[in-house]
Amino acid sequence: MSEPSVTALAPANDASFENVWDEIVWRGLVHVSTDADALRALLSGDPITYYCGFDPTAPSLHLGNLVQLLTMRRLQLAGHKPLGLVGGSTGLVGDPRPSAERTLNTRETVAEWVGYLRSQVERFLSFEGENAARMVNNLDWTAPMSAIDFLREIGKHYRVGTMLKKDAVAARLNSEAGISYTEFSYQILQGMDYLELYRQYDCVLQTGGSDQWGNLTSGTDLIHRVEGASVHAIGTPLITNSDGTKFGKSEGNAVWLDPAMCSPYRMYQFWLNTDDADVISRLKVFTFLTRDQIAEYEQLVADEPFRRAAQKRLALEVTTFVHGVDATTAVIAASEALFGQGDLTSLDAGALRAALEELPNATVAPGTGILTALVDTGLVASISEGRRAIAQGGVSLDGEKIADDTAVVNGTLPGGVSVLRRGKKTLAGVFIEG
Repeated sequence: MSEPSVTALAPANDASFENVWDEIVWRGLVHVSTDADALRALLSGDPITYYCGFDPTAPSLHLGNLVQLLTMRRLQLAGHKPLGLVGGSTGLVGDPRPSAERTLNTRETVAEWVGYLRSQVERFLSFEGENAARMVNNLDWTAPMSAIDFLREIGKHYRVGTMLKKDAVAARLNSEAGISYTEFSYQILQGMDYLELYRQYDCVLQTGGSDQWGNLTSGTDLIHRVEGASVHAIGTPLITNSDGTKFGKSEGNAVWLDPAMCSPYRMYQFWLNTDDADVISRLKVFTFLTRDQIAEYEQLVADEPFRRAAQKRLALEVTTFVHGVDATTAVIAASEALFGQGDLTSLDAGALRAALEELPNATVAPGTGILTALVDTGLVASISEGRRAIAQGGVSLDGEKIADDTAVVNGTLPGGVSVLRRGKKTLAGVFIEG
């Protein structure tokens, strides 16, 4: 069976589905929701306004947020109008984590991160046409409100008993850390956001992670009490690996969407390493491939798993969606060249450096002997072992086999770096000082 086309797709919904609700359900994006029949009818009708919020608890969004961004994009492609909310006020408070109180960041830090997140969200939505996206910041309507006004106008509509039953709150109440009034109040702030967006923009749908369901329904309940209207919420599943481990971690670090925090090369490799048991569900959630295309890859996984065709397509699609065609092309070229399928000297310097940072590496002075570089990078345990490896023809530098153990490393590849190889598959990067 031949592999399907490997050109990254432009974002588009699958025309084989009758409506976008059926498609997001098939893709596994609806873990919990308000009335499903009403939602199906709503999303099949005239354009609606919907929103998703992103709190600035870090200077970048991560793969968990990408689920929301893709869901927002699919709804926009179906003609609906997105509001991207960055939480300038909720970011100052922080939603309750299951185990312990968050450390409050300074107002200056939160404001700076709001800018970062806003620019990231803007990359994934369209701001043109009749259903152009809008960006909003909940600090705009929260900051002018006094504490008395907040308690009288919003707080009076909440019942403490109901708030205590929310999963996030209940988990903290049963922990040693307990929960502060600050984080306990978070659900009221998020509920107020939905009410404000309903009033300003006629927003009638909020999406978010299923772990935020208590906060999502805080808004639907508030709008029902205050305005007498029925609005909706969709909770997407928390993505986990087939073995039950947490998704979105790479060697203990979150896979961030900011290339300065997670290089395109690292992101590409993360997706490339997806387990066979997970790759089809990842294609459904994280790509715009049609169900017919995904069925082809599902057959390839079953018939020829060694080709890793589905993983390659997944890595191509997601890295292109997040970082663009040029960056993805560069990291694929670097990945192939490092393993003998391309010219190292023709690589993009940034992509090559990012790739070498993911390998064992060392920084050395110009003209450092190759034996020292082999030891410093960990490819050999000693100088004598390095000599034996060279004598046996098992060492190459920048793609050329080394026969002389007095050779030196000068960083002749783009960006002033070098690649050491021992055997066929053991690689290390060498960065030159200065």
